[in-house]
Amino acid sequence: MAGANTSLMNVGAPRRLIVLRHGETSHNAAGVWQGQLDSPLSERGLAQAAAAAEALVAFKPVRVVASDLSRAAVTGETVARVDGIPFCTDERFREIHAGAWQGLTGDEVREGYPEDMDKLLRGEDFKRGGHGESVADVALRCRAGVDALLETLESGECAVIATHGVAGRALAADLVGIDQRTSWIALGGLGNCHWVELTEGRAGWRIQTWNHSAATAPARDSGVA
Repeated sequence: MAGANTSLMNVGAPRRLIVLRHGETSHNAAGVWQGQLDSPLSERGLAQAAAAAEALVAFKPVRVVASDLSRAAVTGETVARVDGIPFCTDERFREIHAGAWQGLTGDEVREGYPEDMDKLLRGEDFKRGGHGESVADVALRCRAGVDALLETLESGECAVIATHGVAGRALAADLVGIDQRTSWIALGGLGNCHWVELTEGRAGWRIQTWNHSAATAPARDSGVA
């Protein structure tokens, strides 16, 4: 009977996902649309990644998967190194491809694509910069990536996904069943090296915390499964 009780307890232990946005880049600081441009972390971004890595130790993650774009990959590698856990990259967690907007400032996009910017502010979804991706496209490929990750995650385990602002929000919304327009309007954007904590329950995934960072994360009870 003791073995049966242990089995039932393990089955009920929730899995957790930490969806972590990368640290700051010089493009972030300058208000440039990066999309899938491969811009490196700034000195501040490297420090943010180190601080996030120390804070995320409390979640006892067992692996880190990151977008292969360097700003997310370096952030994820930093977390994995501090925790001494396996690390890999997966291009499915890349940021939205912003088409012709990539490399432009917000003001330049507003000047060149005023109608698209109005649609964006209304929460409408469309392919960014003419030939880029929609948020729906991003959610679809990110969900494929997380489904593959979850096949390797045992009951009670936690994994970190180091990704990007739009991709992270799209993935979190898809996991909990929030439509992308609502998430765009209702959920604040993820700051650099801020994260979403998602927990799996009987009815599916839920957002446990949103937009936490090393500076804002609450103390965790080590007795919680």
